[in-house]
Amino acid sequence: MCYLEQFDIDLKALTEATTALEWQLDNQFFNALEEAQVQGGSLHVSGSIRKTVGFFELSLHTGGTVRVPCDRCLEMMDQPVEADLHLIVRLGNEYQEGDDTVTVSEDEGILHTAWFIYESIALAVPIQHVHQPGDCNDAMMRVLNEHSAARSSDADANETDPRWDALKKLKN
Repeated sequence: MCYLEQFDIDLKALTEATTALEWQLDNQFFNALEEAQVQGGSLHVSGSIRKTVGFFELSLHTGGTVRVPCDRCLEMMDQPVEADLHLIVRLGNEYQEGDDTVTVSEDEGILHTAWFIYESIALAVPIQHVHQPGDCNDAMMRVLNEHSAARSSDADANETDPRWDALKKLKN
């Protein structure tokens, strides 16, 4: 059995109106997904799928931490993440995805939720992720400060460039 098969929901086998769902995600989940940008983490997924006439409503909440590189020092860090996923699932002739709707082939009747869960996590990761002040790699921060100082000294040289003095006189 493939690791990701535990995240498959057999829609035809659902007998109750509401079925509770719960999974624990770890590094193995992220390693099993091909092309995943998030490489690890520890998250808890809980929610339910509700069977109604003509469609299913899937609601999941994910919370925990993911491992991502710090934007400043490039060391791995734990980034807290909270994500909600709401999907309307229908059975139809062929598989199709819309904004918040998914049509699953009636012949198969299986909803593969692993990639939907991953996408909700990836979208919940902030664009900028940096360590708390003082937690960054000291060696990398020294190199970064050296390069920042070199750039700022170049900027100071441009501010005192004599070619701009004539324009400054016109301004007065």
